[in-house]
Amino acid sequence: MNVIQPRMLSVFDFDGTLTRHDSFIPFLRFAFGNRAFSRRIVSMALPTLRCMGKQMTRDELKETLITTFLTGVEEKWVSSKAEEFCQLYWHRLMRPAGLIAVANEVTSGAIVTLCSASPEIVLRPFAEKLRIKLIGTQLETKDGILTGRISGHNCRCSQKIIRLEKEYGPLTDYHLRAWGDTRGDYELLSAATEPHWRHFHQGFRRKLPSKLIIR
Repeated sequence: MNVIQPRMLSVFDFDGTLTRHDSFIPFLRFAFGNRAFSRRIVSMALPTLRCMGKQMTRDELKETLITTFLTGVEEKWVSSKAEEFCQLYWHRLMRPAGLIAVANEVTSGAIVTLCSASPEIVLRPFAEKLRIKLIGTQLETKDGILTGRISGHNCRCSQKIIRLEKEYGPLTDYHLRAWGDTRGDYELLSAATEPHWRHFHQGFRRKLPSKLIIR
């Protein structure tokens, strides 16, 4: 009797997992230029302090950042800047070991996707270059103009599971491999058949948090 093997689903976080560091702030600096970036980022000081003092959630801080920089901006302009950013920063941003891992998963025949809290519009060129699917935070637009608001929810923590199941159905139907590196990936890693915590980091940075329970 032949046993039907579950389909393979391989999910990679992006920032800090496949990249050496966060990509969204560097993208904003690149897109707007140093002067405009510096002028706008100053207004984020108080919200950041409020977030550190637990008076504001990370999701609220993220939306404040998006509102500060992307309100009233043309979606096409951001997409164009994202393409340029990907081309110019690919080699200094991406982890070589991560690129090899993604390529191996694609070659294996698995369904491979990025699942990230960063805006989809910024990550799309990276996903296309990797030749994999993309699930990220979606930005609200009206008539081709960004409103400065998130459409739906920030794609982190439990929202990663919700978005993945909306796209692929119950994750229990798959042999799920997952790669992540922050608190925002805990739920994803806990749901995975093969969880990989900070897999591409140096050994001393791979210690698993005690509160992260992975089966």
